[in-house]
Amino acid sequence: MNEQNQELQSNNNNRESGGEQREPRPQSQDRRFRERRNQGDRGRDNRRPMRNGRPSNEREPREERHREERQEERIQDERQQHGGQTELSVIIPLLNEEQSLRELYNKLRDALSRGGYEIIFVDDGSTDGSLRVLHELRNRDRRVKIIRFRRNFGKSAALAAGFKHAKGDYVVTMDSDLQDDPAEIPNLINELKKGFDLVSGWKRKRKDPISKTIPSKFFNFVTSLMTNIKLHDFNCGLKAYRKEVVKSVKVYGELHRYIPVLAHWQGFKVGEIQVKHSPRKYGKTKFGMGRFWKGFLDLLTVLFTTRYIQRPLHLFGFWGSVSSLAGFLTCLYLVFEWFAGRTALSNRPLFLAGVMMIIVGVQFISLGLLGEMIAKTRLEGDDEYSISEFWK
Repeated sequence: MNEQNQELQSNNNNRESGGEQREPRPQSQDRRFRERRNQGDRGRDNRRPMRNGRPSNEREPREERHREERQEERIQDERQQHGGQTELSVIIPLLNEEQSLRELYNKLRDALSRGGYEIIFVDDGSTDGSLRVLHELRNRDRRVKIIRFRRNFGKSAALAAGFKHAKGDYVVTMDSDLQDDPAEIPNLINELKKGFDLVSGWKRKRKDPISKTIPSKFFNFVTSLMTNIKLHDFNCGLKAYRKEVVKSVKVYGELHRYIPVLAHWQGFKVGEIQVKHSPRKYGKTKFGMGRFWKGFLDLLTVLFTTRYIQRPLHLFGFWGSVSSLAGFLTCLYLVFEWFAGRTALSNRPLFLAGVMMIIVGVQFISLGLLGEMIAKTRLEGDDEYSISEFWK
């Protein structure tokens, strides 16, 4: 009877505990179970996340990486165009420089930062493959802008077009023949940040033939003497400007040589630093010896337009008055001599010279008055070039 009660009590305890009591496993089995479980956890932790059907740390094909880089550049360019600010504009006039453009572009990319700049190539009527090369560069980099003229209008017109469309706070101009070193651009910008409005390059060690260096030194000396601006190289193509300068200075004809003069007489602060100059690598120069003769004529134009464009009567009227006064005094003296019976007027060349000086003086004064009328009614903003296409 007691044995039956013990058996019933044992069954009730098993039901309350949820079933039959299992025998304890050996310690070796528990150790193997824990090792298998830990291995499974490590396997799940080391499982590599998948991206596009491949593990993320798997080396991607080169084409896909290049595609992503190009897409990133396009996105940055769009942000720069729409919402960003262009800090620097580089303006490069060119005429038949097909061979040097790719190398020039690569040097510019190395010298400039990744963003915040634009490169404006102004094709001044090239007849070789320069335009094709420019489009190749533009397809690689949307910061490259192209302005193409219908024909050759000259360097001044090319710079004027570049100034008009430049968006940067700082503007740099340079030639396209690889003689100007793009690595000098940061030095020019640093000078602008010191307080200058225009900084001109000085090619102290110039790598040009003597037929260009000697006339250029004489030209710079005369220009500095007549304009009272202490620069060693007025015609250096490598210059840096603040935005206010390029939007204020009007460049036309052949006046690109005298941009520092025009800026100085408008009140801008002009400086100069030495820059590296390289020999021409491809092609030949587009300027002949005639540019020096034209340069001196342009100097007279600059002197007149900057000092007397708003008051032409001050120039013509002064010399007209001097001529008329000299002629009047000469004729008056001869008239007194004639009244005194000391001489006859018919055979005195001095009398004819006096009359001629009076006539010339009146003409000068008349030119001054006409100039004043034109100055009051002249039209501003007329461009002397014609753009065929503009890719921006």
